[in-house]
Amino acid sequence: MWNKPINIGFGNMVPSGRIVAMVGNDSAPVKRLIQDAREKGNLIDATQGRRTRSVMVMDSGHIVLSAIQPETIAGRMGEPTLPPGDKL
Repeated sequence: MWNKPINIGFGNMVPSGRIVAMVGNDSAPVKRLIQDAREKGNLIDATQGRRTRSVMVMDSGHIVLSAIQPETIAGRMGEPTLPPGDKL
């Protein structure tokens, strides 16, 4: 699978193919997920000190925080694309 880099704000990028889930941070279970990742050392905070608006769960078990809305990041992912030279 091709991992197109996606801008998650402030010049930070994540490979799109490694994102398992992307959610808002409003619910208590998501807040517990963030706290557990922080305690385990699996949290990547890409908010640059701003309010967290989206939480991404990566296939490696890492949790990535972003100050960009999940809808905006999903829009940046766009249509699925293949690397140059690949065919369906």
